[in-house]
Amino acid sequence: MIGLARLAGPVACLGLALLLLARTRRDRAAGLGFAALGGCMLAASLAPHDYGQAVGGTLGAVAIAAGLAAALRRQPWLLPILALACIPIRIGWLHHQLLVPLYIVVLAGAIQLAWEIAHGDVRARELHAASWPLALYLAWVGLSLGWSQSARDGAIEVLAFYLPFTVLALGVARLPWKRLGLWALYAELAAMALVFSVIGFYQYETRNVFENPKVIYSNAYAAFFRVNSVFWDPSVYGRFLVIAMIPSILLIVRGRSLRVAWIATAALVVTWLGLLISFSQSSFAALVVAVICVAFVAWRWRALLAVGLAVVVLGGLAVAQPTVRRSIEHHTTSGLNSASSGRYSLVANGIRIAIAHPVRGVGVGGFEHAYARRVTRLHGKKNLKTAASHDTPVTVAAETGLLGLALFLWLLVAVGKDVLRTKRLVPLAAGLSLAAIFAHSLFYSDFFEDPTTWLLLGLVGLATPPAEARTESPRPLEAREAVPA
Repeated sequence: MIGLARLAGPVACLGLALLLLARTRRDRAAGLGFAALGGCMLAASLAPHDYGQAVGGTLGAVAIAAGLAAALRRQPWLLPILALACIPIRIGWLHHQLLVPLYIVVLAGAIQLAWEIAHGDVRARELHAASWPLALYLAWVGLSLGWSQSARDGAIEVLAFYLPFTVLALGVARLPWKRLGLWALYAELAAMALVFSVIGFYQYETRNVFENPKVIYSNAYAAFFRVNSVFWDPSVYGRFLVIAMIPSILLIVRGRSLRVAWIATAALVVTWLGLLISFSQSSFAALVVAVICVAFVAWRWRALLAVGLAVVVLGGLAVAQPTVRRSIEHHTTSGLNSASSGRYSLVANGIRIAIAHPVRGVGVGGFEHAYARRVTRLHGKKNLKTAASHDTPVTVAAETGLLGLALFLWLLVAVGKDVLRTKRLVPLAAGLSLAAIFAHSLFYSDFFEDPTTWLLLGLVGLATPPAEARTESPRPLEAREAVPA
């Protein structure tokens, strides 16, 4: 069934590209149809041998999604609220931890999107400046499945992440503007962070980590105890807490209500303590990036002094650590690799893979296979414990070549332009959160695999006024002007 997957990837991703870029209802319906067809073909190529169980599960998921779609027609804001609630829930399938409940919510959003297009909705390019780079990147990713060194992993990547999450971003961007909906989303995010932090406190106190055997093993021999709360990995847990902290920070710095600021401060303190016991270096780095950005927003260039002092202090603390100091003193690859918890070697080999395949890369999902082949050939190592680059730009360059990397960077710039075109609080919070996820992805990867990324892309599209008003839009421009400053 690998041949079917190589054909289905381009069908699904080119359909998504058409859905993102087309301006007419007919073309958008065709794009959604091709994406659905490609998704069904990908699912068929990955289906287990027990077809009866697969068909039964699919019919059950469609029935639940149809019921949710009816609810979304009455309350559209249920889409992001339910999607956010499903983010921590992962189920083992196809040897991966996948977001199966979230896929059902996204399927409901896709049914709702199809219903709106069929009943005369003429809105288009809801993601604004991000539409073109994202569409071209998705098209190139889909085509790369045709030459991927691991078609199965590439099929899972497209089916489990790119296909559903693009629909999720579009669904959020098309929501009717409601301040109550945004407040509900923030309250849900803050409450989830508080609950997860409390679970983390329990794990830290009892020295009992759920599920992940790798974390349990490393805690048994490490000098400190890491918690993962309800997530599979402590770094994913830490990243979620950082995203939850950013709106609270903005409400403290730029909010207009003292009472809301005090509530946000209380939530921020508890969440910070929960982040502290994750011992996630990548999450701390993401938080530092977000705080620096907030400082520039609030104090402009006067923040340079504070940032400079912070760099000096943090640099001194880093150099004071024995592992970092030894790596600097000896300038050895092994020293740098030890100081970065093995990331230096992973990223370095990823860069070499990208250099060896500069034009089209090794194909979506092909990084781990290419990494294992390279290390086995050069060093004779087998049964590698990890073969992920832990760096999204490196992974993108290795899998999709220089063209894919250029499109990825274009996407980041386009989203930044949309955020900077307005001084409103909602797109600013979403933009800062995306910056934090990108900073985190430099050390942990999973930029596109995180549904939070796509929720935030949708929020930027929702809260950012279009570059030019379109008279056919059923959502009046005045509604967008109601975005709070």
